Amino acid sequence: MALKENRRQDGLPARSEFFWKSSSMTTRIAVAVIHYDGKFLIGRRPPDAPLGGLWEFPGGKLKQGESPMQAAVREAREETGIAVVPCYLYQIVHHQYDHDQVELHFMACRPADGAGTPKAPFLWVPRADLIKYRFPEANAAVLRTIMRYA
Repeated sequence: MALKENRRQDGLPARSEFFWKSSSMTTRIAVAVIHYDGKFLIGRRPPDAPLGGLWEFPGGKLKQGESPMQAAVREAREETGIAVVPCYLYQIVHHQYDHDQVELHFMACRPADGAGTPKAPFLWVPRADLIKYRFPEANAAVLRTIMRYA
């Protein structure tokens, strides 16, 4: 765990904030690539968020002591309301955005109890239709893999 400290103009600490980053200050993110019956679960990012308006698979930052697999399961449940079973790691992608340097762990998952109806803004999209949606740059490699092999 790294300690991030903001300083006031006089050089004294303004506040401290704990967050889980690797030593290189890369944000570690687990991504649940949920596949069921030829469809994938995706959602649109809020317009005011970094990469706003783009589509994504459910996921989020790893908490301290949490594995990417555990984080993918937790984030899928929190964001979509759907419990998932992790199957395997698609790949790990390192990417530099203007707003952050990220390490994305793309985990292949399946719903624990069938597709179910996800919370908004998530929806089930047929594999062939994924190319119609605009995703963040760091998703390109996993999307190519999905289009070839899923």
